[in-house]
Amino acid sequence: MQSAPAPSADSTPAAGRAKFTMLLLNGTACYLLAYQLVHLLAEAAPVFVARRANIPGIWSLSGIRFILGDGGWQRDSVVNVYGLGPVLLTALGAGAFLLFWLYLRHRRGLPKLLLLWVALHATNAVLGGLLADMVTQSGSWYVPNWLLGGGGTWPSTVLGLLFALVQLGLGFLAAVPFLLAQDSRTALQFENRARLIVYGVAGPWVLGSLLLALSKLPHLGVNEALHYATMGLLLLPLAIGCNQEFSSPNEALPQPTRVAWGLVGLALLGLLAWRLALGTPVAFR
Repeated sequence: MQSAPAPSADSTPAAGRAKFTMLLLNGTACYLLAYQLVHLLAEAAPVFVARRANIPGIWSLSGIRFILGDGGWQRDSVVNVYGLGPVLLTALGAGAFLLFWLYLRHRRGLPKLLLLWVALHATNAVLGGLLADMVTQSGSWYVPNWLLGGGGTWPSTVLGLLFALVQLGLGFLAAVPFLLAQDSRTALQFENRARLIVYGVAGPWVLGSLLLALSKLPHLGVNEALHYATMGLLLLPLAIGCNQEFSSPNEALPQPTRVAWGLVGLALLGLLAWRLALGTPVAFR
């Protein structure tokens, strides 16, 4: 009587948990690095424009605060200071996604996942960011009002809600690229799709946002916290799309799952760098 074949190492419960834990660590590292890049560009852009226009302010862990009364702002200065960031982030997100889609989607390695997270964070900073800015009446919220509102606030309200709907739609479209960004055949199997969503989507979002928040305490601003939440407008439909996608478009390119400790360390060093650089507010003019 022939005995049944022994299960492979990857099919054991312990090996499966270890593989998905590695997926969580790598995904969180990519999430953090991508967020820090996008956030740096989003905050450096208005500081750069303000310095050229001799508008004084303070840059700290809680964000940027301009020391200028309402009467000192002109239409052009408002649009330039608060409008450059979204323009640069749109270019960054589009460039990251095109680089991922045209050159890396069928290759192995974490750079493609990092690029996809950059594209997702940039999208959230522009689309979800307007919704967050609408709540706090700050940042990019000023631009549509000064361009179209004639003193009213309806343009930012309308655009903020419209951008939220667009972000939901883009989340569904991002499901296939997200699957293409995975290398693990085990994670891509449809029976493991729920675990991929937990460890590859929800885990990096929750753990990454928690680490970002802890690194900013007690100076975490409401606006930045709202940016963590609006990321859900992308990730929730992305998770639904992944769960409904029966095919695994990248399953032919498996790669052993390992923790990219260098990437994890770089992400944590980035959090420390933010703390050291802006722990003491930096004045500019």
